[in-house]
Amino acid sequence: MVIKSINTYLLEHQLEEPFGFSQWYYAKRNALLVEITTDTGVSGWGECYGPAAVTQCAIDTFYAPLLTGWNALQNEAAWQHCWRASLDFARKGIMMGAMSGLDMALFDLKGKLLGVSASELMGGRLRDTVPCYATGMYYKDIGEDALLESILDEASGYVEQGFGALKIKVGKNLAFDKRLIRDLRKRFPETRLMADSNHAFDLPEALEIGRVLDECGYSWFEEPVSPQHPEQFRQLSDKLDVPIATGECEQTRWGFEALLAAGGVDIIQPDLAYCGGPTEAMKIRTIASAKGVNVIPHAWGTMLNLATALHFAATTYMEPGRLEPNLPLLETDRTPNPMRDNMYATALEIKNGKALVPTAPGLGVEPDREALQSYLLKSTETD
Repeated sequence: MVIKSINTYLLEHQLEEPFGFSQWYYAKRNALLVEITTDTGVSGWGECYGPAAVTQCAIDTFYAPLLTGWNALQNEAAWQHCWRASLDFARKGIMMGAMSGLDMALFDLKGKLLGVSASELMGGRLRDTVPCYATGMYYKDIGEDALLESILDEASGYVEQGFGALKIKVGKNLAFDKRLIRDLRKRFPETRLMADSNHAFDLPEALEIGRVLDECGYSWFEEPVSPQHPEQFRQLSDKLDVPIATGECEQTRWGFEALLAAGGVDIIQPDLAYCGGPTEAMKIRTIASAKGVNVIPHAWGTMLNLATALHFAATTYMEPGRLEPNLPLLETDRTPNPMRDNMYATALEIKNGKALVPTAPGLGVEPDREALQSYLLKSTETD
């Protein structure tokens, strides 16, 4: 059971209507899938988060040749092999994003070879379903009054679908953000609400918005300030009640250890398609546990990354633990994405705001090869 070939698939979909957040507007979606196949013909699939074309080059030209011929069951040794090979110049960034997709594919492959689900490889599931929160409510290029009503109506749709938690985007401007935060709470007095600025604010602005989030009882304030200034999380946390969440831009156990050492972070959010993959995410979770900090993974992209985050959430202990636990949440992007919703022969089941944890070997989701061709820009193969 050795690795015979590693394929990558660069995918793109042009959006019918662009959507925006605090940093820019999206007019299209890109994704990079990785397929690792053994000499017995069994394949495992992974996904990379980050600039897809650049990450594809990193896999095709650097990492794939390192792993060809490798024992397919030795996923952690393979991670260490890739880490050492690129240690001098790639401890973070695009190369680690490439390693994350490869690690995810090896995890899927190992589960299939052993006949067990990914959550069993992560230590065993603690729950069969995981409550979801709906991410969406992005900006449209319309007037602010119309935009506010559009966001509130979109949120109402998610609540009607059974989602008990919603995450909005803030960072457009302070006046609009305050209106949105307050109006959403008025519309949904019992719904769990979170706000994500995508590091839009300086420290005084984050304090101003954070006080409104405190007033309205939001569950967390995500990426309130730049990840370049981790000391500001502590400064912010000292003056607010709302929990501070961050980490989608961070990678590896060493990166998260440093982030937590700076203080002020209540929830960390590694993305398993970027932080180093599921192998590294479990180490990150252990470091967080030692600090008494909870982990709720960031999940963006297609069904592979979402399934990996679901298995991770299904196996996560919430600190410090109690008879009626505070359950981890699964982030479910609800913006239109046919590469997530229409490109998989086997997909996740999400009903009434809860995701069913797959029991099939591996990740439990499988791309449809024919449907994949509709979005394919470029593929590579290393054997």
